[in-house]
Amino acid sequence: MKLLFDENLSPKLPRLLATFFSDSAHVRECGLLGLPDEDVWEYARANNFIIVSKDSDFQQRSLLYGHPPKIVWLRTGNCTRQQLAQLIATHEQDIHAFDTDPFESVLVLS
Repeated sequence: MKLLFDENLSPKLPRLLATFFSDSAHVRECGLLGLPDEDVWEYARANNFIIVSKDSDFQQRSLLYGHPPKIVWLRTGNCTRQQLAQLIATHEQDIHAFDTDPFESVLVLS
């Protein structure tokens, strides 16, 4: 399973979470930095990524279009990169179950 971290998140998160989600990437690594959400959405769909974001834009897009791609929506206030990595790592099993669920489009972590 591959996570694609949105530009509002640290580009270091894929490396910090490599033990749990080894094929993950940040939009910066994929040449998507500064591009519209639609481009990120299409890239994630074409390359089998789950988008991880703090923005509600992808959650709203998911309501309109369904999945793929699926969305992990981080509903947290201000926090450190390490705290986000810990939150995601703590929910590793939930994210894996979400990935295989044919009905769910958005997983909210807070």
